[in-house]
Amino acid sequence: MSIAPSQITGLVLAGGRGSRMGGVDKGLQTFRGAPMVLHVILRLSPQVGTLIINANQNIGPYEGFGYPVWPDMLGGFEGPLAGLQTGLSRCDTAFLATAPCDSPFLPEDLVATLADALTAAGADIAVAVTEEGGRRTHPVFSLMKTTVISSLDAYLQGGGRKIETWYRSLPFVEVAFPDADAFRNINTVDELRRFEQT
Repeated sequence: MSIAPSQITGLVLAGGRGSRMGGVDKGLQTFRGAPMVLHVILRLSPQVGTLIINANQNIGPYEGFGYPVWPDMLGGFEGPLAGLQTGLSRCDTAFLATAPCDSPFLPEDLVATLADALTAAGADIAVAVTEEGGRRTHPVFSLMKTTVISSLDAYLQGGGRKIETWYRSLPFVEVAFPDADAFRNINTVDELRRFEQT
């Protein structure tokens, strides 16, 4: 791996409202016998030096996983960029890797693959992409230099909220992963039940 894990903080994004799941906190929903966010933590934590969680509700239960929990600095559930801003501002390492709390299948080589591409391209941010079943970007699965915080602060202050518009304003690289299923996120109770069986 081209960047030492000790130089990377992992950020689990759990700050959403869970509106498509009836307003429940998605990360705390039970999936295969454990809270969904725990599956993400168990996959992401071995890939990074340290881990933090971004959550805007149920702070106590999230703290129970043993990692620092930080709510958005911007009030009002402003989306993943607000969580990213919080992660970057709380990050003590040179790089930040991100994953959402509702994607329990994320690749075990996510960070290493993004790190190699980021280094090779001389980019500020690397974003996961899948081609299977049509090209899709997965910008909440990313690795970035923490120096991008000034760009993000300015974008948010200007009213911007689209993660893709923001990262495309930076030197970026999109990194293809072969397994689209690894990036599947669980948004509804039906999906929770369906993927429980697979």
